[in-house]
This record gives sequence, C-alpha cells and structure tokens, in this order.
Amino acid sequence: MKNANDPEQMLQDLKLNAARDNLREVEKRAVEEHMTYSMFLQTLLEIETQARFERRINRCIKNARLPLIKTLDAFQWSHPQKIDRTKIQYLFKLDFISEKENIVFIGTVGLGKTHLAIALAHHACCRGVNVKFATAVDIINDLSAAHAAGTFNSALRKYTAPSLLCIDELGYIPIDKKGSDLLFQVISTRYERGSTLFTTNRVFKQWSVIFNNDNIVTSAILDRVVHHCQVIIIEGDSFRMKDKR
Repeated sequence: MKNANDPEQMLQDLKLNAARDNLREVEKRAVEEHMTYSMFLQTLLEIETQARFERRINRCIKNARLPLIKTLDAFQWSHPQKIDRTKIQYLFKLDFISEKENIVFIGTVGLGKTHLAIALAHHACCRGVNVKFATAVDIINDLSAAHAAGTFNSALRKYTAPSLLCIDELGYIPIDKKGSDLLFQVISTRYERGSTLFTTNRVFKQWSVIFNNDNIVTSAILDRVVHHCQVIIIEGDSFRMKDKR
C-alpha cells in the first residue's frame, strides 16, 4: 500500500525518478555537510535536471539516425589542400541553428564533408538539438514509399520538424523529376523554419544536373537554399585514394 507521506513515493508520483533514486544519498550528504533545506532541495533538483538532460541527449542521438559517430577532434585538417578551419570551427557554436541558416559543404569525394556533417550533427545532439541525418537518396526513397502507402504527411514531418536536417551526398546520384519534387517539398517547407546542412560534390551552377536538368525546380531550390546560407568549399585529393596510392 502506498504511503502518501513517503518522500520517495511522492517523488515517484511526480516522475522525479532520478531525485527519488538519489534521495537517501543526498540526505546522508546533507547531514554530513550541514546543508540548509534550500541546499538540500537544490541538490536533488540538480540531479534530476542533469538526468533528464542526459536522457534528452540520448533521444536526440537515437532519433538523428547518424550512420556512425564522428567528432571534430578526429578530423584530419592537414589533408585537404583548401579548407576554412576557422569558419568550420565557428559552426560548432551552433549559432546558425538559432538563426535558421543553411550550411553547404562543397567538395569532391574523400575530403571529409560527411565526417564534418556527422560531427556537427552529433555536437548539436549533445546540446539537446533535434537533428535528422540522411542521404538525399534515402530521403527521396522514404518519401516516395510513404506517398505510395498513403503516409506521406507523417513521413514528410520527419524531415521538416527537426531544427537541423543534414542531407548528405547530394549530387552523387542523379535525381529524377519525382525525386526532385519530393526533395523540393522538404526544402521549401523548411525554408526560414529550420537549418539544413548539405554535403555535395557539385557547385551551385551544376545543380541543374542533379535535378534532372529541370531549371525551374533547380532555381526554386537554390533560391531557398542560398538565401540564408554559409558555403564552405573544400578542395584537394581524395583521402581514400591517397591511402590506396
């Protein structure tokens, strides 16, 4: 039978589980350290707040669907022949997310664009930001399947709701008319509502090739991407090919 006056039961009823689990230990510390009542309460609340934030981070990382974990510290700055290290490091302050700016990493294969995108996405997750990571092709395939199944709106929200959407490998595989229209809906809906990060092997003037040479769709997409945008060019030889040689 529940004891309505039991502090542990009361904390459990309030769903303050971390505070409940640590109540006896904090009580012991309070006696040893001569805590005031306010200090005792603050300690319990700090434990609960930290536990909730850690759970939030874990949820963010899980929901982001990162292909693997990468960090900025592990990036090999010495390999690319041209890269703006200062500008990239500044992105990790995450101001661009609050400003709803887009980020575009442009460079040929094997220069670490995806590494940087994953590292930035993971860093955002660790700050409690809602993130989604996917390749351009995976987004199109997912939305196409959802459209056929009659669940398009809910599928679209997966890519429009996050504060940061990372679209990886844009331009590596040509996109047909249907795929272009689907990706346009994602980009158009996110316009000035959330930040989108792109990694691509093509400069903007070549984007029409990506989108089935449809200049109308390409112009509409570019108009929304570059309006509030930071572009980072990475130049050099493929890191993977360097190892092979």
